[in-house]
Amino acid sequence: MTEQHRQRRSYIVRGFDELGLTSLYCSSADVKLLCLQRYVRLFAYGASTLVLVLYLQALGITKTRIGLFMTLTLAGDVCISFVLTLFADSVGRKAILAIGAALMAGSGAVFAFFENYWVLLAAAVFGVISPSGNEIGPFRAIEESVVAHLTTSSTRSDIYAWYSLLGTAGTACGMITCGWIVHYLSVDLRWELANAYRAVFLGYAILGLVKFILSLMLSGAVEAEKSKKPASTDANSCTEASPLLCDRNETANEQPKTRSRLAALLPNISKESLSVVISLCLLFAVDSFASGLAPLSWVTYFFRSRYHIEEGKLGSIFFVTSLISAASMIAASSFAKRFGNVNTMVFTHLPSAIFLALIPIPNDVYASVSFLILRACTQSMDVAPRSAFLAAIMLPQERTVIMGLVNVVKTAAQSLGPLITGLLAGHDLFWVSFVSAGSLKVGYDLGLLVIFKNHVREKAERERISAERRVGDEDGA
Repeated sequence: MTEQHRQRRSYIVRGFDELGLTSLYCSSADVKLLCLQRYVRLFAYGASTLVLVLYLQALGITKTRIGLFMTLTLAGDVCISFVLTLFADSVGRKAILAIGAALMAGSGAVFAFFENYWVLLAAAVFGVISPSGNEIGPFRAIEESVVAHLTTSSTRSDIYAWYSLLGTAGTACGMITCGWIVHYLSVDLRWELANAYRAVFLGYAILGLVKFILSLMLSGAVEAEKSKKPASTDANSCTEASPLLCDRNETANEQPKTRSRLAALLPNISKESLSVVISLCLLFAVDSFASGLAPLSWVTYFFRSRYHIEEGKLGSIFFVTSLISAASMIAASSFAKRFGNVNTMVFTHLPSAIFLALIPIPNDVYASVSFLILRACTQSMDVAPRSAFLAAIMLPQERTVIMGLVNVVKTAAQSLGPLITGLLAGHDLFWVSFVSAGSLKVGYDLGLLVIFKNHVREKAERERISAERRVGDEDGA
């Protein structure tokens, strides 16, 4: 092999490393299956989200009741997700993922064959229907915990980036597929719009069954490790790769001597974790409430009602924006390696919040779509760094339940938004929800920077002190 060929190969390998493709290729089959499951799931979410509000409106449901429907759906998801993630590690992560997929398939079937408001609401609450096109249900918390369990700290950010990218790409493909299927059925075959929408939900049920099969293909490696008796540890043994909460060995290792059968199913969360978890939950609640004011289903309805864009073109628009969001996630992993997870989360999410607030301001379709596209350029760049950041600051035995708790808080906060947006839309004040959502997201970004920038500094200071002590001990010996 010539020197020129060696250099060319070196550049290619370096490029693959930079994009995270090497980490994904070398990951286990379970990690690849989880990424595929996320693509299938978000494909279904994207397809249903494009027509959810339009379908409910076609059934004669008012905007206010549609907002209430979405709020109650998210509220029900809070309960289901919390229960499933709480017992996931003890009952079995694979089993919980399969149960969630079965619920997803069942809710799609109900939407395809029933019209009653309360029946559909029950299916949305107890099943899995996404009003926002984003993650709901127990899936993400469990899958991210498994990914953290099956990857190393050096490759975790890359895997999370591709895990997030494939989800966003799934949403994009689902939306454009749904849009043109509805266009074909309603225009070419002259179906009634309500029947075309039902066909979409039937496809949603089929994708739920596909995800169920993929869940059963996971190996036993995805399950949580059985807790072991704590070994004696040096209080100064925290390394740079350790969680921010690592300096709590004695407290974290304390276990009650006797536990009931029910308590044995529950995970142990150390008291020292609570301050960090509370801060995270408060910040994420603000961001999620803002997201609830402008969920994807309401955004698609905004463009459909204000500019009268038909479903095929609407699906194409959101296909493009979702692909842009997906592509931006690749850059996010590279930025996180250079600037840190917190900086990447804040300074990529901040512009998207501003553009979100600007979407309804102009009364021109091209200007509004331009702001939508500009928002998409950085909208999802914080997702992978946030997942890596959460995994890094938590102890392994706490990851699943804390990630589940964070998702429950986010969903609970988000559930309030759609009802408010429905009320605003019913009074021709749709623009207020966009402006409010963007402003709240700006506040979330600034709060995240202020609070967790200090945590990073404190971690660095603890590591410096620990290193000095180790050097002193070695010199004394």
